[in-house]
Amino acid sequence: MAFDPSVSRRSFLASTGFAGLAFGASSSAVPVGLEMYSVRGELAKDVLATVRAVARDGYQVVEFYAPYYAWTADYTKQVRKLMDDLGIRCNSTHNHTESFTEGMQKAIDLNKILGTKYIVLASAGKVEGLDGWKKVAEQLTHGSEEFKKVGLRAGYHNHKPEFVPVEGKRPMEVIAANTPKDVMLQMDVGTIVEAGSDPVAWIKANPGRINSMHVKDWGKTEGYKVLFGEGDTPWAKVFDAAEKVGGVEYYLIEQEGSRFPPFESAERCLASYKKFRGL
Repeated sequence: MAFDPSVSRRSFLASTGFAGLAFGASSSAVPVGLEMYSVRGELAKDVLATVRAVARDGYQVVEFYAPYYAWTADYTKQVRKLMDDLGIRCNSTHNHTESFTEGMQKAIDLNKILGTKYIVLASAGKVEGLDGWKKVAEQLTHGSEEFKKVGLRAGYHNHKPEFVPVEGKRPMEVIAANTPKDVMLQMDVGTIVEAGSDPVAWIKANPGRINSMHVKDWGKTEGYKVLFGEGDTPWAKVFDAAEKVGGVEYYLIEQEGSRFPPFESAERCLASYKKFRGL
């Protein structure tokens, strides 16, 4: 779909299959940010310049992913100062399992400097059977208990496998049922759609726990290469449920790749999001 800033919101909705849905959802004051994996190549070259560019594009929040864990405390303070100067926040970070095990203290230290609220387990890795997923839940529970002592919260980020039944049950159901209610269930919307599950039903089944959401689309023909609004996700219903039931505090646009360069993809996704929400 060609990007044309002059296209009306109604025309945009009609062209993306949202006509008749979005007008029932109110515009949102929920902050919108960027999962920095979307610009991972640029981030690897120059973190500070990338953060500046993301803020300049109009994003209000950033989410750093696993490489942040290699930063020193002094460098993390530089990043925090820059964010403060730019008026943006980092509300959560994506982490490997080390941040929930032997490397927990470093994760806590860096996240306290960054001013985050959530330390999110980005992936459980290879997990065998439902008993394996129960062990993941135990790890999250332990992390939650330790993080709460210092004013932080644990979170878990799903991918497609968590919504594909194992032994007759979806692993994400095991995670939700076996962790405290204050463990955030960060939704990766596109992966749920790809798995054939209903993201709206999932939100309604877990009230107050969908505190942030990866706004990533998915389409049957182009997969994750579609930009926001070009895929099969019922965004109006998703946003409505997230804000009325899910307890969402901020959205994070994520783009794994598209027909455009990374920064242009991020710009187009944000512009389309704002048009869709009437912002």
